[in-house]
Amino acid sequence: MNKDFLSYFSHFPVISRREWLKLFGLSTLSTLSLQKSFGGEEARKTHLDISSPSPFWTSQNPFAYEPQKLPLIRLNDRPIVLETPREFFEFSFTPNAAFYVRYHLDCIPNSIDLSKWRLFLQGNFLNPVSFSFADLLTRFEPVSIVAVNQCSGNSRSRFYPRVPGAQWGNGAMGNAKWTGVRLMDVLNKAKMKENTVQIQFQGFDYGRSPEGTPAHSFIKSLDRDDPILEETILAYAMNDEPLPLLNGFPLRLVVPGKFATYWIKHLTWIRALDSLDTNFWMKTAYRIPKNRHNSVSFEDYQKGVSFETIPIGAIQMPVRSFIIQPAGDSKLIEKMPVQVKGIAFSGYGAVAKVEFSSDGGNHWQETTLGKDLGKYSFRNWHIFWTPKKAGEYILASRAWDEKGNTQPLTPIWNPGGYCWNTVETQRIWVGKNS
Repeated sequence: MNKDFLSYFSHFPVISRREWLKLFGLSTLSTLSLQKSFGGEEARKTHLDISSPSPFWTSQNPFAYEPQKLPLIRLNDRPIVLETPREFFEFSFTPNAAFYVRYHLDCIPNSIDLSKWRLFLQGNFLNPVSFSFADLLTRFEPVSIVAVNQCSGNSRSRFYPRVPGAQWGNGAMGNAKWTGVRLMDVLNKAKMKENTVQIQFQGFDYGRSPEGTPAHSFIKSLDRDDPILEETILAYAMNDEPLPLLNGFPLRLVVPGKFATYWIKHLTWIRALDSLDTNFWMKTAYRIPKNRHNSVSFEDYQKGVSFETIPIGAIQMPVRSFIIQPAGDSKLIEKMPVQVKGIAFSGYGAVAKVEFSSDGGNHWQETTLGKDLGKYSFRNWHIFWTPKKAGEYILASRAWDEKGNTQPLTPIWNPGGYCWNTVETQRIWVGKNS
């Protein structure tokens, strides 16, 4: 096991096995259903009056009211697709009850009996084995990591020309402290055979597949030699509480730095494969152009110009930054300072710098970074800015990560509507002070 990886995990306090057993009620191994609410301490302390989605940032759909969740923006109800309102991104950690939801298939569990549930390791293992939930809590060392979970299509509504798929605003993401067991610790119990090529993951959700496809289960695979396996965990807790059912209870794959399509919910089967996974979700869906910025020309695409694609899991999430406040929904006042604040993250490493522009990207100033919660986490930033005169302003932010990656100023385009990380802008209005 990588020593740096173990050292990284040691920075986070973890709850003892006894405390987890008590928290999950495993003395009776009872069923957790949607009737029991775990919303997150931060959410319970939050009293945000959100009467309608922000027209400047998120999709313009009605709110949905689901068990264990605060009102979230509904993009679809079969399968369930819910977006997090902008206001919740002022927090370093996204409250569990406000965390976005994305399913691909319409049949999802509404209750899971922990006394019967098992995690099965099958396929190309020397020692195929299964584990109960209590096994995961008592037989393995608990570890924690703070990481951003972001849908591959986050911000798809920014693409022009438009592309099919859920028309997300910027709210298909969230940041949480995930606690569970190391994936490699579990795999080592089953002993992968030397000719293993990929590790496949599948959860409980199933049902009608996208029209014209044979995919009735949602299955994803990671290459055996992908270094991210060393940092991947099987999470049973989120922000120090059990996972909400709509976010994957009882167990979720957490692949830090990768898009959420690989973060399998309700994880139940892990399979070692001796050949590449060719299921629909790997061979056909979630593929991106193999080039810088994963972008192609819409005109070339219309003409049928071919381009090479790769699974979106072959890359880490590109660096992004967002302005959370001011939100553009009220006027500022000339010559009065305002705190501009936002978040940034990158799947390639820690955020090293965030710049701010008040003139649409012509001039930039470096901002002050907030607390470092880990290289895969949101990084808060802020800057004090004084509009010199009344009028319209275009605010923008641009982040850089420790590998030197930054955000493009020009829009990207690809037919899947994936990997958007173009510099975001916020139009605001400043009024006179007299």
